Amino acid sequence: MPSGMYQVELDLPIDVIWNFIKDMDNWAPLVPHYIQHEKLNDRQSTWEFKSDTGILKKKIHLMIDIKEWVEPTLIRFDLKGKSEKYGGEGYFEAQAIHLNRTRLTGFLEVKVYGKMGHAVHSKLETTLPRSVEEMAIAICTKLAELKNK
Repeated sequence: MPSGMYQVELDLPIDVIWNFIKDMDNWAPLVPHYIQHEKLNDRQSTWEFKSDTGILKKKIHLMIDIKEWVEPTLIRFDLKGKSEKYGGEGYFEAQAIHLNRTRLTGFLEVKVYGKMGHAVHSKLETTLPRSVEEMAIAICTKLAELKNK
């Protein structure tokens, strides 16, 4: 399955990062190709993205289910296409290195089923790691802005 992981160390306490990450409204708009999301409850939300996998350009609608919530270190989730044949999982993990330094890891794995699965997987092999990195950098930038306020 195509996947992407990005890890970064931030000069912030783990609780500052947790307070930002625990609320998807803070970081959802920072995800590449994001259009919108809607919280259904504390553990479920729907997301809409623009998809550009070569010849296919369309909107993707995903259901996100939070599977594990371990404050202040881990949020693990599953994703499933609402009408598209997508599935996968991901997580955010924070690890305190020192009092004011934290390692943040983001991971996402996506599986596409059906006739176009193989072609889409080929594209995702290169685009998914870049997207995870872009998202992590955007989150770091936003956290730095909050730190400097």
